[in-house]
Amino acid sequence: MNFFFAGETRWLQFAGEDYTLSMHMVATPNRRMQQVLKASMVLTFAYVLATFIFGLRAHSLALISEAGHNLSDLLAIVLSYVAVYFQNRPATDRKTFGYQRAGVLAAFVNAATLVVLSVWIAITAIQRLSAPVDVQPKLMMEVAVAGVLMNGTVAALLWRFSRDVNIRSVFLHMLGDTLSTAAVIAGGAAILFTHLSWVDPALSLVIAAMILWSSIGILRETMNILLEGTPSSLNLEAVRGEMQTVEGVLDVHDLHIWSLGSESLALASHVTVCEMPASECMTILDALNSRLRDRFHINHTTIQLETTGCETTHGCSSPPEAEEVVVHGHHHHGHSHSR
Repeated sequence: MNFFFAGETRWLQFAGEDYTLSMHMVATPNRRMQQVLKASMVLTFAYVLATFIFGLRAHSLALISEAGHNLSDLLAIVLSYVAVYFQNRPATDRKTFGYQRAGVLAAFVNAATLVVLSVWIAITAIQRLSAPVDVQPKLMMEVAVAGVLMNGTVAALLWRFSRDVNIRSVFLHMLGDTLSTAAVIAGGAAILFTHLSWVDPALSLVIAAMILWSSIGILRETMNILLEGTPSSLNLEAVRGEMQTVEGVLDVHDLHIWSLGSESLALASHVTVCEMPASECMTILDALNSRLRDRFHINHTTIQLETTGCETTHGCSSPPEAEEVVVHGHHHHGHSHSR
């Protein structure tokens, strides 16, 4: 026997207003984010041209590597800008969660591109070690100084938005560029004073290693989100334990937590409760949502309340034999379904 609660309509209406308000509050930061990304595109494009042209003139693989790295940064910024645009689009009947994972996809592509680029730089550097080429260290240093200023400025602009995995992937691009161009300055000085041409390809190997290291972390995080794994910041058993401390809750099972986007978490679970009037179940549901929101920042929940245990064979697919109370409570997109 299934129940629907008369009091639920008012609660769900409030949840919908809260979701609309939160979307309005996000709009302004996203506009600022787009402005920062636009400025970053202009600066990065100018520097890509400069490093490539002067890298050819100076016969410096380190500078040409920097041009390639910054070209990937430019593509990453463009991709992130498009992703931010799509993230602002509202949910539809076909895209019920909206486009929250657009930024995650952009970050994944950016990181994968960086892995390929780091391998290419490493292979080219190894070839240069076996066949050294004379470089112009002064020109290397002059261009690298400009790069430190440009990349450092862009990285500083992006830092304030780096909680978003999409923007963080671009931030790591730019931070890595700042460090690698600083290394180019040091390498240029070493070549200038020691006349050791192998310093340039050796420096390129260091740059490749830095690029690879920064991209692997983003790949792991985005893969976990795309595969709907439990967020690394959460412990599933800790969440279950907190839910079980709510008065009236007997058991929590079939618990799933995943990320809708880089900053949006969702939860689905079956919760066994004591025998009680249907109207009192809303108190338990409100308490569960409050704990999940305040302790774990989980704002989108689907919770099924049951008065008997659920057979958890094959993902809790077997229906219970006794009477159950079913409530789907969404803190943001609230609605209820009968079974």
